[in-house]
Amino acid sequence: MPDPLSLFAALTGLLPEPMTRHLPELALAGALAWGAGLRLYLVVFLFGLLGRLGVWPLPEHLALLASPLVLGASGFMALVELFADKLPWVDSLWDGLNTLVRIPAGAALAAAVFGDSGAAVALAAALLGGTLTATTHFAKAGTRAAVNTSPEPFSNVAVSLGEDALVLGGSWLAVQYPLLFLIALLAFLIVALLLIRLIARGLRRLFAG
Repeated sequence: MPDPLSLFAALTGLLPEPMTRHLPELALAGALAWGAGLRLYLVVFLFGLLGRLGVWPLPEHLALLASPLVLGASGFMALVELFADKLPWVDSLWDGLNTLVRIPAGAALAAAVFGDSGAAVALAAALLGGTLTATTHFAKAGTRAAVNTSPEPFSNVAVSLGEDALVLGGSWLAVQYPLLFLIALLAFLIVALLLIRLIARGLRRLFAG
């Protein structure tokens, strides 16, 4: 039976050379934009800390994430979000307020990854990154609003902890195995779009009734 890592290495070899060369940047942009839709402050803190410790070299236009000021601010807000996201209905209020922050931040982070590749590439990254963040954010917010209809609080906490683990695991995967992360991201997007469709259908039925 072939080793999974060898299988992915062989798959990487089948990709066009320019795409293979930019896999780490594509995975980083995807992780930042996707993570921004779930835990913006945590993902900024994580990658900033990795850059600060020299574990993961940040692109020039993202170097400010490793500054003590940004690390302090993102770390503080990550702690606030960690607790706010565990409280029923407070999490939905938090999601609503952060709609105005997560989507533009996700677009800006994705664009910054390709800041050295020219204005056209950076703009394309911003458009795609913002769309990815919006899709992730609305799937998360809709799911959490549905979970909040449950009378007991434990399901809310369980879903929130699952999102925490998802962001941590996804960030690690993006750094260690970029191609595997991008494949998983595609699968996540399909599920997220299906969730958004189900939520929209449920809302139509609610207002129609």
